[in-house]
Amino acid sequence: MLIELSIKHFAIIEEITIPFEKGLTVLTGETGAGKSIIIDAIGLLLGGRGSAEFVRYGEKRAEIEGLFAIEHKHPIVAKALELGIDVQDGMFVLRRDITAQGKSICRVNGKLVTLGILREIGQALVDIHGQHEHQALMQAEHHIGMLDSFAKEELAITKKEYRYLYERAIQLEKQVKQLTYNEQEMAQRIDLLTYQLKEINEANLEPDEDQLLNEERYKLANSEKLFQALQDSYANLYGDGKGLDYLMNAMMHLEEAATVDKDLQALHESISNCYYVLEESTFRIRDQVEGVEFDPNRLNFIESRLNDIQQLKRKYGEDVETILEYASKIEEELDTILHKDDRVHELQKELETTWADLYIEAKAITQIRKEASEHLTKAIHEQLKELYMEKTVMDIRIISKPVTKNSPVIDGKSVSFGPEGMDQVEFFISTNPGEPMKPLSKTASGGEISRIMLALKSIFQSHQQITSVIFDEVDTGVSGRVAQAIAERIHSIAHDSQVLCITHLPQVAAMADIHLYISKHEQQDRVRTSVTPLSLEHKIDELARMISGVEVTELTKQHANELLQLAEQLKQPV
Repeated sequence: MLIELSIKHFAIIEEITIPFEKGLTVLTGETGAGKSIIIDAIGLLLGGRGSAEFVRYGEKRAEIEGLFAIEHKHPIVAKALELGIDVQDGMFVLRRDITAQGKSICRVNGKLVTLGILREIGQALVDIHGQHEHQALMQAEHHIGMLDSFAKEELAITKKEYRYLYERAIQLEKQVKQLTYNEQEMAQRIDLLTYQLKEINEANLEPDEDQLLNEERYKLANSEKLFQALQDSYANLYGDGKGLDYLMNAMMHLEEAATVDKDLQALHESISNCYYVLEESTFRIRDQVEGVEFDPNRLNFIESRLNDIQQLKRKYGEDVETILEYASKIEEELDTILHKDDRVHELQKELETTWADLYIEAKAITQIRKEASEHLTKAIHEQLKELYMEKTVMDIRIISKPVTKNSPVIDGKSVSFGPEGMDQVEFFISTNPGEPMKPLSKTASGGEISRIMLALKSIFQSHQQITSVIFDEVDTGVSGRVAQAIAERIHSIAHDSQVLCITHLPQVAAMADIHLYISKHEQQDRVRTSVTPLSLEHKIDELARMISGVEVTELTKQHANELLQLAEQLKQPV
């Protein structure tokens, strides 16, 4: 659950900290006070799309931070540990800063993370349900995702295998097309590859040749400098009155001293060893001096060779190793093209096998969806009865995707596959007895959509391990007893999850365990948003305002008080 939320310099919010508790927390207030801004801030904290426009005018950055508590067995704990995020006592601290330049900085438990990781963790902790989900329900292409969300556990393994085969089939199709395209283009490709391979092979490149030649070129270009340095080094070590001569004298004197003081024997041996090591090094320097030569012809050859290699680099890669890898790659491609008929036959055979395997997995997915649709339809009907839509009939229809001229033929019939299988899913509805079933997207009213989505959310809640649920004005288009039913349904969801709800319905607000009032005021010529927990007396005043809409009277206060008393009765366990 969300324990505490801190927002600073975000939109019209200067700085607020809101503690949250279990159960149902309702946020109310005048339009424009900042209720949705708080939900927007939570959305950004969970990985939503950020923008510099969210930063309060005149400030350098907006800061949003949330503390969440979850059970140790929650799957996101293992995921966080896998990502190197330390999790202690089941606590997650999510933080997101957005600069005035639009840059986002994301942290989880103090560790810098990408926006993608923040989104993955955030969406496992909180489910925000707003008007966009109403729109998704009105779009048939989203229905398959809703059904699959209900059957998530049953579909997991089969879908994983299906997607692997689907991606392989797409890859094989692409390879076949590449080998069977226009003959003229194929001939041009053969000419190009043949020329490139010939040019690289004729260069007779050796691994790391460019690096070795550059080192040799540098040595040849500086041979005079090298010769003089070695000669000077040798001259300072060898000869009368030079380094070795002095060291030998020192060694002889120490040998004489050691005959008087035996404790000096070890020191004499040490100096002796140094002398013989240095003498050997001196002779090696002499050999190096004799080996230094300046070969203009060799230098010219290296320059020419490096120039040829540089020309190849411009065409085929940044170094000799890359050029050789490219040569190997185009040699393989050329061989494939020259023997394309055999290769196409092999690919098509493998593709047919993959299509057949894919069809088996797709049928398994379809069967799981059909079984899940029956259970989901039954659960929706039960939920709708409690939301005063008892005469509404829903049907989840699963049909095959339309085939095209390029669709594969399996078992004598054309089959169309997609990333999610071979199915199309659409919700149909009949809201009144005797009326035919029609697509939900073309039939349901705003109030009906609100109730259907709430029914789905109630069902899915038992299938997901979300710690907090946020409803952002999901009660649009309802009133009266329907509003009361929605209020009771939202409160029932709060039995198992923490629920935050923005509402304009007094029935929903009355069911709140915690009621927060959002208001805005001017201070120093700037608008500021504040959040105030309401006492019982102030709850009555706020409910009266929501009921009357204009002027609060004693009668509306009495009505508000009755609404609260009714809510308390409804919240009592049966």
